[in-house]
Amino acid sequence: LERDRIFCKHGLQHCLDVARIGYILILEEGEPLDKELFYSAALLHDLGRVAQYEQEIPHHEAGKSLAALFLEKHGFSQAENDIICEAIGAHRHNAKLKRTPLAEYLHRADRLSRNCFMCSAKDRCNWREEEKNIRIDA
Repeated sequence: LERDRIFCKHGLQHCLDVARIGYILILEEGEPLDKELFYSAALLHDLGRVAQYEQEIPHHEAGKSLAALFLEKHGFSQAENDIICEAIGAHRHNAKLKRTPLAEYLHRADRLSRNCFMCSAKDRCNWREEEKNIRIDA
């Protein structure tokens, strides 16, 4: 569904970028978050994109229920499932939203994974200029 998309794509590479960037932030900032939980949330956070494109359901909402089924099937506890699904549901932009630490790192990493500075479609993107990653931060 994203093959011809001119903006940011949401495939496996994006999910891996989010996982790696987020976990680097977690380590650098000394946040005591479990690596497996964070990677699980990052790898599953855009699972609801199909529902967004085909049924116009916001992907973070659709992704929560799809991730819950996946996590249950693969032996995650109910507590782990709840934590991961809450993060997936809260990873989208909403300044008024109070996020758990896992959700906040997922949100930040998702935004930092965007390479707007080298995107050929950045002038047509719906993101506000102040939201775009137009430089590489060290």
